[in-house]
Amino acid sequence: MFNPYLAQTMENERSRPGGAESRLSGENIQWDFRTRMSYGDYLKLKDLLACQQPLTQEHDELLFIIIHQASELWISLCLHEIEAAIRQVRKDELGPAFKMLARVARIQASLIQSWDILSTMTPFDYARFREKLGQSSGFQSYQYRMLEFMLGNKNAEAARVFESDPEVHARVLAVLNAPSLYDESLALLSRRGFAIPREKLEGDFSRTYIADARVTEAWRVVYADVTKHWDLYELAEKLVDVEYRFHLWRFSHMKTVERIIGHAPGTGGTSGVSYLARALDLTFYPELWKVRTEI
Repeated sequence: MFNPYLAQTMENERSRPGGAESRLSGENIQWDFRTRMSYGDYLKLKDLLACQQPLTQEHDELLFIIIHQASELWISLCLHEIEAAIRQVRKDELGPAFKMLARVARIQASLIQSWDILSTMTPFDYARFREKLGQSSGFQSYQYRMLEFMLGNKNAEAARVFESDPEVHARVLAVLNAPSLYDESLALLSRRGFAIPREKLEGDFSRTYIADARVTEAWRVVYADVTKHWDLYELAEKLVDVEYRFHLWRFSHMKTVERIIGHAPGTGGTSGVSYLARALDLTFYPELWKVRTEI
């Protein structure tokens, strides 16, 4: 819509001495990129922006695609940061790990906000292109599953959905079978002299983690003397912060789905909202939540 006030403002800016054009005077702007790498070259923008290919002419499908593609990029960065944080915890270098986990928390805030943007799509908007999604679903996001596994929420059965792609399946299994961030945190507690059960330090890391009162006691000792165990205390709080934000992300996901499709089944075969609601009961670090009751 034409805005006469904005048009007049722009015209005044152009005609005013020292206006828009003069702001470039004296700047060493690079104009010719025939032989130089440009911003678009570095970010591969032509390739990136060619990835948005709606299957219909419906206006809101582009929103749906971009939200999910952007989320996958953010999750990729989360994996990058958490993988590095695991290496730092393994080396007992917690300072860099704290920075990485703080960055993950900021990324999670962006992911949570994305559901608010998607919620501007109404049930009618989504229904106009939903059938074109076929059986594709966020349940099939291998990066999301790797993120859960890396943080410590292991579920071997969930990896089955990736068997049709051997390369992706191998990547998911590698993370499933490797020690998680929490596993490495417990190993660190053990190296610091805390009585962590051997079965938490060795064996099959692909199994679903089961809470142990002896681990809760170890964390209780950390929280009981924060001055003595400051870095372990800070590690514990960073873990709780990441899981807390992960639950906010799950909750926002569930409520957005409920707002748009109600209690209809998900496209990938899950029960939809009820499946997402059950996921809210899962915890990555049960002893860190339990210890709060005992402090």
